[in-house]
Amino acid sequence: MPVLGVDGWRGAWVGALLDGRTVTLLALPDAAAVLAVPDVEVVAIDMPIGLSDDGARACDVQAKKLLGSAGSSVFPAPVRPVLATDDYAEARRISVAATCGTSLSAQAFQLVKPIRALDGALGDPPRCDVVEVHPELAFRRGLGGVTDPKNSARGLAQRLAALRPVMDVDAALLAAPPRVPAVDALDACAAAWSARRLADGTAECVGDGSLDARARPMRICW
Repeated sequence: MPVLGVDGWRGAWVGALLDGRTVTLLALPDAAAVLAVPDVEVVAIDMPIGLSDDGARACDVQAKKLLGSAGSSVFPAPVRPVLATDDYAEARRISVAATCGTSLSAQAFQLVKPIRALDGALGDPPRCDVVEVHPELAFRRGLGGVTDPKNSARGLAQRLAALRPVMDVDAALLAAPPRVPAVDALDACAAAWSARRLADGTAECVGDGSLDARARPMRICW
């Protein structure tokens, strides 16, 4: 059964539908469209799902440690109370109050709208087929052979070389929807590889096993 990997893209989403070795890239307008892709076993999304109410998530801390020099690619997830605002100054005040002193970075604030949209689309009860992943963990800790940043020529070549043994990534890129950036397409493909591992029961995860206020696991898998 196919699986779906998803990466955020300019207010929308890039999906990579993986069926055997065949991967099809999709331009998905919103979180509802992501969850509406039919007949998929697992949806693996590069976006925080389980959210802390009052501090850093253990999975973010552990993922940064595992990635070493690439740990800056892991943005600490905002605490759940921050989802109530679209104002950065207010978001920082909420974060400081909720965490007893930790503010919110500009990069993390950019995630608030897509996190809120995904959080709303997921609804209740929790869906065990929708899982948070991180492409850099897939590339550097799973697929292997990736050492350079994704926006560099070397990094692009390394990611293609890592994906080719497990999927027909070149054909997918040639048939990609217009204007989909290569880096987002490859991240979605890495998420799809993680989704396949999740479906097969071979994925690795970081986190302390805790659930958030909506009973969603605070974990990152690959």
